Amino acid sequence: MPMGDKEIRTALKHLLKKQYQDVPNTFILDELGIGHGQVRVDLAVVNGALHGYELKSDKDTLYRLPEQAKAYNLVFDRMTLIAGKKHVYEAIKIIPDWWGIKIVESCSENEIKFHNIRRASNNPHLDAVSILELLWKEEALGFLEELDSAKGFRSKKRSEIYNRIAKVGSLKKIRNEVRDQLRLRPNWRAELQPMLNDG
Repeated sequence: MPMGDKEIRTALKHLLKKQYQDVPNTFILDELGIGHGQVRVDLAVVNGALHGYELKSDKDTLYRLPEQAKAYNLVFDRMTLIAGKKHVYEAIKIIPDWWGIKIVESCSENEIKFHNIRRASNNPHLDAVSILELLWKEEALGFLEELDSAKGFRSKKRSEIYNRIAKVGSLKKIRNEVRDQLRLRPNWRAELQPMLNDG
């Protein structure tokens, strides 16, 4: 039987926990919404970078991948596609060449393996406003206060606050703030798992 998303997700989370067990302040988050929830990446790793993981099992289709990739390409520092053999060659035509690719394979009833095809590299096309949309309005306004640019914006719509921050803050500062805020939400989602040095 082909593997489904649930089995692949469980195996991938186990792999990521091992991979990042020695990286302080690493969080693994399920179903992170992008563009106010218009699309959701399957898994996101938050530490010194924001790394998204999109799963496409052999039970899935690639119908939504172009739209998903368009959104992810604006937000994530790195992206990795986890795909069954059925999809990998077609998926390569859809995703940009900075995305990593892993083929997932069921070796036995209880064993799933991931084979590296391409390592993820840094995203050259990040968009500040799209990254800022990961913040709740109150968080964005607090950030604008820190930038000493909140005057006249405290009662504005969140879209105007995001645009204001993008004008007055550097992309580096915005990326750091968003990652910090995601890590400061310890109870906002049950799947958020802090990874400390002891794993």
